[in-house]
Amino acid sequence: MTAEMTTAPAPHRPWTLTTGASFSLAQGVVIVAYGLYVMVNGLVSHTKTGVGMTEFAGALLVLMGLLPLLAGRALLQVKRWGRSPAVLVDTLCLAVTYFMWPNGGAEAALGAAIGVFGVAGAVLLLHPRTTAVLWPTAR
Repeated sequence: MTAEMTTAPAPHRPWTLTTGASFSLAQGVVIVAYGLYVMVNGLVSHTKTGVGMTEFAGALLVLMGLLPLLAGRALLQVKRWGRSPAVLVDTLCLAVTYFMWPNGGAEAALGAAIGVFGVAGAVLLLHPRTTAVLWPTAR
């Protein structure tokens, strides 16, 4: 037997899983980019409210952004562990919406868009087609 014969064929990835993984990757990119912005803004800002506090917050955001990036990558590789962190980040989008909504104006609109994005990501990742691929039934 050759190595080609012993490898299992890659499971078919439905559009719900691909789109949900793409949402997770997009969320990770946005969080990492905002973390980098916070770090750089703290370094070049003229107001020094807490030396190192802004940079530390930016570093935490960068680390938090790695979670949806890794989860999205795992989902694209059809690994079941990636769904839980991706749904967790989708749920956190609802908290962001809740706290942005009372501010009104552009922040309320941005918060609503983040909430819709989070709900759509969770629905896609919890869809029966996605579940069927990640947890196939025993035959």
